Amino acid sequence: MTDRKNGLTYADSGVDIDAGNRLVDLIKPMVRATARAGADAEIGGFGGLFDLKAAGFRDPVLVAATDGVGTKVKIAIETGLHGRIGIDLVAMSVNDLVVQGAEPLFFLDYFACGKLDPEAAAAIVAGVAEGCRESGCALIGGETAEMPGLYKDGDYDLAGFAVGAAERGTLLPRKDIAAGDAVIGLASSGVHSNGFSLVRKIVEQSGLGFAAQAPFSPVMTLGGALLAPTRLYVKSCLRAIRETGAVKGLAHITGGGFTDNIPRVLPKHLGVGIDLANLPVLPVFKWLAAQGGIAELEMLRTFNCGIGMIAIVEPDAVEKVVAVFEDAGEGVAVLGKVIPAEGEDRVVYNGNLDLAL
Repeated sequence: MTDRKNGLTYADSGVDIDAGNRLVDLIKPMVRATARAGADAEIGGFGGLFDLKAAGFRDPVLVAATDGVGTKVKIAIETGLHGRIGIDLVAMSVNDLVVQGAEPLFFLDYFACGKLDPEAAAAIVAGVAEGCRESGCALIGGETAEMPGLYKDGDYDLAGFAVGAAERGTLLPRKDIAAGDAVIGLASSGVHSNGFSLVRKIVEQSGLGFAAQAPFSPVMTLGGALLAPTRLYVKSCLRAIRETGAVKGLAHITGGGFTDNIPRVLPKHLGVGIDLANLPVLPVFKWLAAQGGIAELEMLRTFNCGIGMIAIVEPDAVEKVVAVFEDAGEGVAVLGKVIPAEGEDRVVYNGNLDLAL
């Protein structure tokens, strides 16, 4: 076969296969470090394998979740701080698995960009691998797509896919959730990965750059503080479920905040009463509310405000469940209780958020 004179190559179109191969070489040790029972976490094949029997399951129900990190990636791109956005990617999916009582088993990532920078991409995958290790799941594969013309150079987007399992009959929410059950909140680490289109608009209106000192965190830049990764609740929630037997339901506080997410795990005839005075509002949310002039109900429907996970708990086991969560490193607040639903308003707020700076 002869080459055409002056023939075009894939590289001439903007796609660098050699850069992709370099990325694979860079991330192989990171991926290998996520190996667990059921998966060896080796990449390079056409598909990833997982052995449920080797993981110890007898009669499992599989649970799957997928998510991204939204426009939080814009802050990572603009600041060049790529190292922790991969943790967000994992957290958004595995936290959704654990609310159903499932143990995360494996994770796959999708990374799309305009021009592949192997070192920046490797930093992102390092965060993905860290999130997988902290959640006990194996990173068994992924896809890197270099698409010039669709993304500008330097731009990228992420998606993640997680699969977990629970033994049949142990899935959450339980069917015995009832009025009087306690509502417990687990502290968040910051904004997590929702509401960043509003966050970025507020930052723009403030006139501050991401390199400026964060008004709510003097030892950090604004960009660095806003990029605090989503908290991973997997190990603490699984521990509370298994050790107490008293967790009836969990709700991951993502887009839609408290207002939309808590009802997703409740029977139609039930709601919750939340005492806002017991909700520990983080400084970042106080700044966002003040800077953006955001109404309290809008805050509660857009952001986690300081609580990233809700647990519905048997009322006589609150102290035991709180003790397990705290021993697992969680900040815990007892926020209210399950109540009969009152029309369409299934989350009833009592008092006010402490939004004073």
